[in-house]
Amino acid sequence: MHLNRETDDEVNGVDASSAEPHGPSPPRTRLLDLLHNFLNVSQHWRRVKTLRRTFDDEQSETTGARPTAPHLVLGQRGERLAAERLRREGYRLVASNFKLNVGRNLRGAIVQAEIDIVAYEGATLCFVEVKTRASDWFAAPEANVDLRKQRQITRAARAYRRLLGISGAPYRYDVASVILPPTGEGAAASPPRVELFRNFWTDEKFRKRRWHDATTD
Repeated sequence: MHLNRETDDEVNGVDASSAEPHGPSPPRTRLLDLLHNFLNVSQHWRRVKTLRRTFDDEQSETTGARPTAPHLVLGQRGERLAAERLRREGYRLVASNFKLNVGRNLRGAIVQAEIDIVAYEGATLCFVEVKTRASDWFAAPEANVDLRKQRQITRAARAYRRLLGISGAPYRYDVASVILPPTGEGAAASPPRVELFRNFWTDEKFRKRRWHDATTD
């Protein structure tokens, strides 16, 4: 699990740029909204930092150093590029590769799910799934965020919001699609491509429908 935090200078720079030293002050409500969002992100980051210590201590007792598979290396590179794109778009990253227990399977074993990136865009909490492929010849990376994957992330996001006590906060599900073409000998390297899909799906498709709703379709 990794955490990301913008520096205080960056935060102050953003806030300072919204005010004109010799001109009229921005509306009071706008300043209060900016302050409220900043405090929410800061408190969120501190909670995640505390959880990270506990999680890392537990993991260190049960896992050791293992070689990284090539497809995992590709995924890690894609997540770094996605994080860079999100920052350029104005997102404020608070956590990445956040694992949570979301239930038990039929054998009673604990089932874990991972959220690739957790970030804020304004006051909206964003759960970002990153999909990386070497090519989109067969299918675009975002096509792999199918119904099963969406359900898994939805459960993880619900557990995350409950864990941090922010169930009432506005949120959404985004997808970052990354294509990293291989660099072969003698071949010109194609630049990586990163696409961002906001609000890729909603919780509505997973809500249980009542019998009278089904009869009116």
